[in-house]
Amino acid sequence: MAEKNPLLDLRNEIDALDQQIMENISARARCAQSVAEIKEKLGDTAYYRPEREAQVLRAVMEKNTGPLGNEDMARLFRQIMSACLALEQQIKVAFLGPEGTFTQEAALKHFGDSADTVPKAAIDEVFRDVLAGSCNYGVVPVENSTEGVVSHTLDTFMDSSVKICGEVELRIHQHFMIGPNTNKDNITRVYSHAQSLAQCRKWLDSNYPNIERVAVSSNAEAARRVKGEWNSAAIAGDMSCDLYELDKLWEKIEDRPDNSTRFLIIGREAVGPSGDDKTSIVVSVNNKPGALHDLIEPFRKHGLDMTRLESRPSRSSKWSYVFFIDFAGHQDDPVAAKVLKELAEDVAELKILGSYPRAVL
Repeated sequence: MAEKNPLLDLRNEIDALDQQIMENISARARCAQSVAEIKEKLGDTAYYRPEREAQVLRAVMEKNTGPLGNEDMARLFRQIMSACLALEQQIKVAFLGPEGTFTQEAALKHFGDSADTVPKAAIDEVFRDVLAGSCNYGVVPVENSTEGVVSHTLDTFMDSSVKICGEVELRIHQHFMIGPNTNKDNITRVYSHAQSLAQCRKWLDSNYPNIERVAVSSNAEAARRVKGEWNSAAIAGDMSCDLYELDKLWEKIEDRPDNSTRFLIIGREAVGPSGDDKTSIVVSVNNKPGALHDLIEPFRKHGLDMTRLESRPSRSSKWSYVFFIDFAGHQDDPVAAKVLKELAEDVAELKILGSYPRAVL
């Protein structure tokens, strides 16, 4: 008798498991459709619930037993939830474009591939489209681990009524890329966004010290320009490389191996507590001695963890400043509520930008 092939049994087992997975995903999708029907009857238009998604993803990571890693498993569930949400409502997400930017990559990481991502030419346009309701949510960069805060994003929050409803952190890998017509032995110019050029300054000084460094509006724009030129290169990420069909001459050229960017998700509705949240506020202090000490004191007194403090020039008064503050917890938490109450009594103005789930992925 011919010896039994052990691979055949394993393949049959995989086929059977695949069938079970498909049936379970379909059952989940039908539940999502039922949720949509109930919400429609109740007049509830909040189909996407950031706090609920964060809780689901955390539970997936806590219950995962391997061999897939926690983040790999959570990413799979993110895509399943994205597809199921699209059955309830197609989510439109504005992002700082054009297509192929790190901001689009962050949007897809947070909302999944079933979201409809819409490129915008400027951060102001992302805010405006969300506020007008033409897009459900927006994604904007707020700070980079190497180059610091994105001032334009912080300034725009001062004049907008949008709410922060989420955050996403993206590991940033920069690649030195060339087009099909590039003469790699005669590169005289490199295009990239100003922050990306700064993030790769030391590498460029060592490898291409004499080429012209041209800052453009985005890394995707840099990749687009290079495709039609013979003497230039671009510094950009994987999405731009694939979108514009470029070749990576050098990979991962960022000066710091931990180079990451934090993006904020903006919307129009407040977000409920998820169990592991952050709150962002902006305060304008009275111009008096010890103002910064008085600003920080309520956090110290109540043991509330302040995770970020940034100052920006005030638009209403010369030589005055406003402070952007992130702290751990939701604004509805009792301790946070006490701190916010004390701050409101002592500062010139306090604006709560939003409470939202801490980044899961």
